[in-house]
Amino acid sequence: MEERIIKTEYSDVMQKSYIDYAMSVIIARALPDVRDGLKPVQRRTLYDMYELGIRYDRPYRKCARIVGDTMGKYHPHGDSSIYEALVVMAQEFKKGMPLVDGHGNFGSIEGDSAAAMRYTEARLQKLTQEVYLADLDKNVVDFLPNFDETEKEPSVLPVRIPNFLVNGSDGIAVGMATSAPPHNLGEIIDAVEAYMANNAITTEELMQYVKGPDFPTGGLVVNKDDLLHIYETGSGKLRIRGKVDVEKGKNGKQNIVISEIPYTMIGANIGKFLNDVAGLVESKKATEITDISNQSSKEGIRIVLELKKGADARNLINMLYKKTHLEDTFGVNMLAVADGRPETLGLKKIIEYHVDFRFELATRKYQTLLAKERERREIQEGLIKACDVIDLIIEILRGSRNQKQAKACLVNGDTEGIRFKTKSSERKAKGLCFTERQATAILEMRLYKLIGLEIDSLLDDHKKTVANIARYEDILNNYDSMAAVIREDLEAVRKEYAVPRKTVIENAAEAVFEEKKLEEIEVCVLMDRFGYVRTVDRSVYERNQEAADAESKYHFICKNTDKLCIFTEKGMMHQARVSDLPYGKFRDKGIPIDNFSNYSSAEEQILHIDAMENLRWQSLLFVTSSGMCKQVAGNEFTINKRTSVSSKMPEGDTLVLVAPVAQMEYVVLQSKKGYFLKFLTEEIPEKKKAALGVRGIRLAPGDELTAAYLLANRMTYTIEAGEKKLTLNKLKLAKRDTKGTKVRI
Repeated sequence: MEERIIKTEYSDVMQKSYIDYAMSVIIARALPDVRDGLKPVQRRTLYDMYELGIRYDRPYRKCARIVGDTMGKYHPHGDSSIYEALVVMAQEFKKGMPLVDGHGNFGSIEGDSAAAMRYTEARLQKLTQEVYLADLDKNVVDFLPNFDETEKEPSVLPVRIPNFLVNGSDGIAVGMATSAPPHNLGEIIDAVEAYMANNAITTEELMQYVKGPDFPTGGLVVNKDDLLHIYETGSGKLRIRGKVDVEKGKNGKQNIVISEIPYTMIGANIGKFLNDVAGLVESKKATEITDISNQSSKEGIRIVLELKKGADARNLINMLYKKTHLEDTFGVNMLAVADGRPETLGLKKIIEYHVDFRFELATRKYQTLLAKERERREIQEGLIKACDVIDLIIEILRGSRNQKQAKACLVNGDTEGIRFKTKSSERKAKGLCFTERQATAILEMRLYKLIGLEIDSLLDDHKKTVANIARYEDILNNYDSMAAVIREDLEAVRKEYAVPRKTVIENAAEAVFEEKKLEEIEVCVLMDRFGYVRTVDRSVYERNQEAADAESKYHFICKNTDKLCIFTEKGMMHQARVSDLPYGKFRDKGIPIDNFSNYSSAEEQILHIDAMENLRWQSLLFVTSSGMCKQVAGNEFTINKRTSVSSKMPEGDTLVLVAPVAQMEYVVLQSKKGYFLKFLTEEIPEKKKAALGVRGIRLAPGDELTAAYLLANRMTYTIEAGEKKLTLNKLKLAKRDTKGTKVRI
């Protein structure tokens, strides 16, 4: 066989493969279809439950059975994704209209996860069965082969409401994501009916019916004026708040009570909110709060903040809006698969797609019903006609040798081989012309059908069938008639399932609160060798100075309104506010410095810490492992950035010393190979922090600085060098930029 080699660009193959993968994720997994508002995993799970007969009026079935059956037949992407979808569809705090009736632990609004699928049970909700899955037997949607072509699954469910709006949706695809908020069912039905009455209606006019999102957690949407733009474009940001009331407490005090939370606070964010409030109390920003309790239960959310007597509750509420997730942003991006491709849709466009889908469903439904009624009419007319010549038919049946011969006579008047009593009967038999279907029905007819009452019932059924055919033809041929049927169906859904709105829509001014000015006092910052930092009053430090100096790696006096400057070996300077540090007793442990700044103890090593105000009057010495050194004026670091570069260094270089020069006269540099160089600090010029500096020592190839020391004139400084002790003051004074002295260790 001749070898065929196809040459192509690798980049072209990668591009095509990635696009194919991306589209597969977008269409087949991550984004909902605008017609039924369901992602494939949701659609397949609901259909599988329907096929298994797990109806709302039947017993619950194990979720493990549902998940396994769905995975085996329709969705071969792992059991966790199917079970997660099943759980979300059962959680009333996530879905405006839950689609699954869960029995067992399906998680909580506070972030508790659902129990394992082997412990939980589920069945369809009545809404799901009657509004999402009805009419599947009437050929209203196309069925496609499943992944291994052993089963058929619906390409879309015949959902009779705009589920994409009612229940919302969220999903992350490749390069795009959808985030649609849930809405009130009754309002959406009103909007659909308004569009059907006038398809030239504007989005602004539709918003007379759809006031805005309706989250299952309630709360408030406080940027009403932005909703028109969001609904026209399909994207934007909602500002949502929890519902907060002020109640009377004990002894004339007040309590702030949160009874509804923002939709984005569902789950772990409730715990985070409580921690944030506790953090505000600990940092002395909300000292009026004396106690925090979460009294939430099955009846609903109830978070109580007890206040001091005379506290300004309104100002505290505004602080919670600004400083916590009690006010949050919900990003709207109503992206869905429409006509086989992802598209960001506005409110009117979504309703338009839904109405077109409803008309398609209705057309296919009534075409199927019409065909069945016509078939029924044909049979009924045949039976009625047969009743008039029943004696002749009995004679034909008695004279025929087999069923085929009798049927041929009924359909074509073929009397050959049939024995008749009279020639007259034979002549009448030749005039018979029943259809195939009528002949079959006559042959299968039971004798009791010849009773007078049964014949009357047959005539009544025929009249009903004729009336149904006329009605179905009118619906199929008349737009207004079909629209009336759809509208009647929507009204029935509204009557059965609509619920009052939970979320309040309003315009509210941005929360403004007066932050109490911090009373300026002098404190001492203490940090131990493990990185735990705290502040104490200056008087407390002075009473315990000896112990504080011995136990602390860094200690200095500053104002509580100042900022910490943290210099690290990588040439970075991180800032933290002194007021954020825990303030308390001398024996308190403190909190890791990582918690208050961008500094990470796992990535960097601290070389120096000081207060920004102290740095203004100092000059800092920087020494790097490559032997470069410089002095930098401290006022260069008085900038308002949480993280900034403190010193420019070549790639691969690190700092070995950052220290204030102050009254230090000498600097000693120590290399890895045992070279020491002592020279005057005045030989190091002052440079900008962006400068590389000057060479402090000439290092041999492969050597590098490991340490640097600053010495005062009359100060004795001893270090351990190997197994020996070395007094740095006794080193010979030399010049900068020399090799230094080799010390035998």
